[in-house]
Amino acid sequence: MAFNHTYTTDKPVGSVLETNKVLRNTYMLLGMTLLASAVTAGISMALQLPYFMGLVFTLISLGLIFVVNKKADTSSGIFWIFAFTGCMGLGLGPMLNHYAGMPGGPMLIMQALGSTALVFFGLSAYALTTKKDFSFMGGFLTVGLLVVIVASLVNIFIGSSITFMAINAAVVLIMSGFILFDTSRIINGGETNYIRATVSLYLNVYNLFTSILHLLGMSDD
Repeated sequence: MAFNHTYTTDKPVGSVLETNKVLRNTYMLLGMTLLASAVTAGISMALQLPYFMGLVFTLISLGLIFVVNKKADTSSGIFWIFAFTGCMGLGLGPMLNHYAGMPGGPMLIMQALGSTALVFFGLSAYALTTKKDFSFMGGFLTVGLLVVIVASLVNIFIGSSITFMAINAAVVLIMSGFILFDTSRIINGGETNYIRATVSLYLNVYNLFTSILHLLGMSDD
């Protein structure tokens, strides 16, 4: 099948070395940006930022995504990706305070973090080990993401808790697919810029974590 095959090691040595360099830099930068988000999220929680401010920082972050992608090939790209992930952490603070205030809330957050780490490392290890090309999933994942966005907007007016849980369950599946897709792109040379690659994986991890947290929170409520 053309859509599901394993790449062999017949790639040029220079290409393999370049791919390994991009992969190494991506995971190193991903770890640093996640740490930066954790710090700013902690600051946001300590300051007890209201939901409105969390929304403002999240919207700023969405705008910064375009700046990061534009500056990814320049020396200022590193600054912009930390500005982006820092704002994402600030926007996350109010949500974390909400769940931390629930009975057993801190444990709930740790469970979500642990589950996210297990899913990310498990899927990444699978993609790295098998070196399969998951590019065939791109169209399906994009359509699924668009459906989730539309459903989320509709549910703002409906306010259905069942729909909310279904949406977050779908996001968990879609982000898991994107982890395979984006890791595969790096391995097989589809993404050669480690800053853009980091942004993609960061968003996968961020959305995976928040959706798992919502699911755990709803089931615990």
